[in-house]
Amino acid sequence: MKVEFAPINIPLKRRMQTVAVLQWIFSFLLLAEFCCGFFVILILGNFWFLAVLYLLWLYLDWETPCTGGRRSQWVRSWTVWKYFREYFPIHLVKTSELSPNHNYLLGFHPHGVLVAGAFGNFCTGPSFKNLFPGLTPYLHIMPIWFGCPFFREYIMSAGMVSASKESVSYVLNNEGGGHASIIVIGGAEESLNAHPGSLTLNILKRKGFIKMALKHGAHLVPVFSFGENELFKQVANPKGSWLRNVQEKLQKIMGFALPLFHARGVFQYSFGLIPYRQPIHTVVGSPIPVKRNLNPTTEEIEQLHALYLQKLRKLFEEHKRNYGIPEHKSLIF
Repeated sequence: MKVEFAPINIPLKRRMQTVAVLQWIFSFLLLAEFCCGFFVILILGNFWFLAVLYLLWLYLDWETPCTGGRRSQWVRSWTVWKYFREYFPIHLVKTSELSPNHNYLLGFHPHGVLVAGAFGNFCTGPSFKNLFPGLTPYLHIMPIWFGCPFFREYIMSAGMVSASKESVSYVLNNEGGGHASIIVIGGAEESLNAHPGSLTLNILKRKGFIKMALKHGAHLVPVFSFGENELFKQVANPKGSWLRNVQEKLQKIMGFALPLFHARGVFQYSFGLIPYRQPIHTVVGSPIPVKRNLNPTTEEIEQLHALYLQKLRKLFEEHKRNYGIPEHKSLIF
């Protein structure tokens, strides 16, 4: 394989953007393991009492990821996130007003490999606040991450909370409105479909978010992130292949998927784990009004789910030309 090296005279700003993304990759893939290792060192070393104090704190603070988290505007405003967003770049696109008098459940599609668009738009920077004043976004992620010492504090500071039913209910129960739950509907399983050009969404059997919206009267908002699947290449894993079977079994056991992805490196463009510089445009659709129903029937859930799929497809079709999707391509549910 011929290696394509990066030019020496690349502007400093672009180097800073690459470093920012490298930091994000490290945080996403290795920081949790690093934090767990550090905690074990504390327990086995001379500073075991610090580990004991932290365990006490963990016990007292265990429910926080399910009760709105503990965001830090300072962390969310770090300069490193500005360079991170500029690397791709990441854009948030508004198509309709979202009144702060309501609560909303935003369904984010597609998952991609590392959900860069969701993190960049809803956990960093002022874009969401500027476009939707009066709304506070909460990005829901797998509960397992909040059991990791120290790492849980970091991700909560960025505005991430648990994806448990209790957590979503807490956010959507705000009587005054102004809260927005962001749920990556396809989940970890969908990351296995995150190949460049792929438009396959894992959504037909995902109806729990519909039930939550009905129970809380939260308006549903489809969100499609154009470019999300273009950031990495994945080892071929078609349905039925031995690799896909292994990945799906591991996903069921561990709760998260293990896509075998690659892209470019820091100083060369031929291989590595740094995502490609592909623009991401996260388009927020129009809200679907939902009337509160504490005990929705299966038929009512199915009807709203069908309407959501219709609105999501419409959003995609209306905007795909703007972001390089061929006319003949459509979403696959």
